[in-house]
Amino acid sequence: MLTCMSDTPVKHQNTAAYYMQAVLSFGIALAAVAIGIFQLEASAWVRAFLAVAVLYLTTSAFTLAKVVRDRQEEGQIVSRVDQARLEKLLAEHDPFQKL
Repeated sequence: MLTCMSDTPVKHQNTAAYYMQAVLSFGIALAAVAIGIFQLEASAWVRAFLAVAVLYLTTSAFTLAKVVRDRQEEGQIVSRVDQARLEKLLAEHDPFQKL
């Protein structure tokens, strides 16, 4: 039986510096919005509403990022299964077999 080498994609790992930059960027942005809401010359109800809106937006962004990542990973798994099936069919096919 002929075995084919599959072209499995290399899993990319983020560097520690990239991870730290993303975390710091998120922290700075969230702190800047929090300070801006706190310093806003408006009633406490308006500031509280804006704070809740920012928290809701933040959690929604995390959820969306997770859903997109999960869908991408699911697509890669399906692609690998389809590729393995095709390789099996090609390995078992004998083009010189008489009909």
